[in-house]
Amino acid sequence: MTSLNQTTPPSNFSEKPNLSSGHISLLTAICLVVANMIGTGIFTSLGFQVIDIQSGFGILLLWLIGGIFALSGALCYGELGAAMPRSGGEYHYLSKIYHPLLGFLSGWVSVTVGFAAPIAAAAMAFAQYLSSVFPSLNSSMAIALIAVVFVSLIHSQTLKLGSLFQQAFTVLKVILILVLILAGLTVAHPQPIGFLPNVNDIPKIFSSSFAISLVYVTYSYSGWNAAVYLASEIKEPEKNLPRSLLIGTLIVTILYLLLNFIFLYTTPINQLAGQLEIGYIAAQQIFGNVGAKIMGLLIAFGLISSISSMVLAGPRVTQVIGEDIPLFKILSKKNKQGIPYYAMCLQLAIVITLIITSSFEAVITYLGFTLTFCSFITVLGVFVYRFRCPDAPRPYQTWGYPITPIIFLGISLWMLIFIFQDKPLESLAGLGTIALGLPWYFIGIRYKLV
Repeated sequence: MTSLNQTTPPSNFSEKPNLSSGHISLLTAICLVVANMIGTGIFTSLGFQVIDIQSGFGILLLWLIGGIFALSGALCYGELGAAMPRSGGEYHYLSKIYHPLLGFLSGWVSVTVGFAAPIAAAAMAFAQYLSSVFPSLNSSMAIALIAVVFVSLIHSQTLKLGSLFQQAFTVLKVILILVLILAGLTVAHPQPIGFLPNVNDIPKIFSSSFAISLVYVTYSYSGWNAAVYLASEIKEPEKNLPRSLLIGTLIVTILYLLLNFIFLYTTPINQLAGQLEIGYIAAQQIFGNVGAKIMGLLIAFGLISSISSMVLAGPRVTQVIGEDIPLFKILSKKNKQGIPYYAMCLQLAIVITLIITSSFEAVITYLGFTLTFCSFITVLGVFVYRFRCPDAPRPYQTWGYPITPIIFLGISLWMLIFIFQDKPLESLAGLGTIALGLPWYFIGIRYKLV
């Protein structure tokens, strides 16, 4: 067990994966980040933001701040990932920087609900979009179940097949967004809304509505750390892991700003206010009814890439826990193709349960606080690790240090305080989920010592 007052890395701290065995290219890692970030949030949240912030500049500023937050986090995770290039994400980093208990609790959240609930939510969103295009498909639950089983089967074959599948559907999603942006600029009739700042924007920017909206914007940017969960399987992770986080997050930030510009540029605000299907409404404004249905279908299949990225990443956390704690050893076992099959099956079982019981909605309401807390202490770990292990190899160092991590920590702390004040019961439920991992950790340690 790692000592809390340790000043030098433990013996396995500088262990590196077998770089020659890495099968995930930089392109696939970038696709993983992009696919994980671009989910339903960008196509749904604007409708609630424009209720109180009817300013083009104010809305775009919201999404720019969200992008800066995500980029700051990606740059910090890039340093940790390059220094400790092993799969597992926060589980691995927190175990090494602070204590194995803290790492396990973070991993516990990832294994139980951190990936499963967003997968279930994306699958249900896919089913709803598909049903809106084909009303005869009236069983959303069945469609969602088929989607998650199909994607899991793809990723249980070979890493090469899974990588190609991920690349194809992510490229499809990006092409869809680019078509929507280009068509909006060239075909649609512009709306009377200004995008340059003016004095009337100042009170809106400092209002509680702006603060509330920023919380949901940062949720839409979540997933910028996706590649760290598969670090061991990325080719030359010391170089490609930081690159994938930075490039992927930059791409999404630019796309998000352009998309929100197009939504406001092409569609009257009163048609957007309070609506969920923003992408569908904007496509209807640009392409008409038939084009909107086609766009709705493409958005649905774009969500497959989101499901795929999480199905690919999630089991790697479970696998690493199985490698470290003998009690969970079965979860580290791989099939003949080198896929963590049992870990993937466990994740699929949890996802199916959440879809059938519809409990994923309840889980997601408190997941935001829990995941933000885990990211906060991980980025704080950049400072801690530099202080405790100043001579450890760092192939990549956080650009803009120490300002970059301070920006991320400041926004994260503000969000944690705001979320706890706004949703105390859900926040406590999130902390309760973390606490449920405590007995499993001590049982695992006791089993290890026997």
